[in-house]
Amino acid sequence: MRKLLLLPIILLLISACSSGPTKEATLYVAAPMSGFQANGGQTVVGGVKLKAEEANRAGGVAGYKINVVALDDESDPDVALSITEEVQAALERGENVLGFIGHYNSGETLAAMEVYGDLPLVVITSNASNVALTQKGYDKFFRIVANDQVQADADADFLVNELGAHRVAVLYNDTAYGRGLHQEMVRALTARGAEIVLAQEVKEAQDRYPAEVAAIRAAQPDVIFYAGYEIEAPYLRADLVEAGVDIPMLASDGAFLSATIDEAAGAAEGMYVSAFGPSPTSVADPAWIEAYQAVEYRNPDTYSINGYAAAEVLLAAVEKANSLDSARIASALRDIQLDTLMGPVSYDANGDRLNPPIYIYQVQDNAFVQVWP
Repeated sequence: MRKLLLLPIILLLISACSSGPTKEATLYVAAPMSGFQANGGQTVVGGVKLKAEEANRAGGVAGYKINVVALDDESDPDVALSITEEVQAALERGENVLGFIGHYNSGETLAAMEVYGDLPLVVITSNASNVALTQKGYDKFFRIVANDQVQADADADFLVNELGAHRVAVLYNDTAYGRGLHQEMVRALTARGAEIVLAQEVKEAQDRYPAEVAAIRAAQPDVIFYAGYEIEAPYLRADLVEAGVDIPMLASDGAFLSATIDEAAGAAEGMYVSAFGPSPTSVADPAWIEAYQAVEYRNPDTYSINGYAAAEVLLAAVEKANSLDSARIASALRDIQLDTLMGPVSYDANGDRLNPPIYIYQVQDNAFVQVWP
């Protein structure tokens, strides 16, 4: 009889211990999962997945278990537009959607926001920094990174004040990101009294630079700035070193990935790279790195921090709003003040971060070492 009396109590305790969210909601994340930028995109997705797993283990968010759905935009604006159809269809079916993290590049984000800007959807880009994105009046768009105006001012300060640059060669890739950052760098350098002795566009994913090296030699700069990705920067650097062009080179945040070191055939040593966020090894403890490895089955790379922080901020806003209503989530984001692995995050009315940091790293002994500030 005593056992029969205890049985309901035991069942109640088991039910209480195993209780969790009974509803599910989708968190979309879009980035290049295949093609020449696959590594960068996959690291963003890995960071998002880790944060979602942590939230689910803690009981979910606002009563929902989070399902992360990763969408491959292939670094292609047309593919990014096709992805919008899937997300829009889910919203129209009335599915529970927490929000959207992406895109990875400015070109894909600019294309997709032409659709997402009119949907009941909060979007936080993990990497896209083109200034125009937050000047189009989107009321539910945010970024976890600084914009290129902030990056250009910081990078120009470093080049002029720290490296003593007077004559600068600015090279940039033929993307919305490269072209936009080139314009911002010209503005920032000129304002600081530096002369742009060469401004030259290169192809996205270009891997040899004989003509560009010759043009740099002829222009006689005292420093080189490169606005582009890790799929170009190491090869430009390697060709410069091979040609004996021994002047400082600073690459933009798009090159802040281990591939810039790994693909430079040993030539990356000494080059500088700017970054919107810190290296994972400098801010994440061993337990975080182990947890990431358990989710992704590999080591985190620099943009793993971006994906993780973007998800952290979005989920905090959903929890604060206690709702999946996009307007309420966006309102919560504008009021949020949150310490993340990318530093303190708060937003202005346009969705840009207030006082976002910029870091400068130098390659030393085949690793990124922070040298500024």
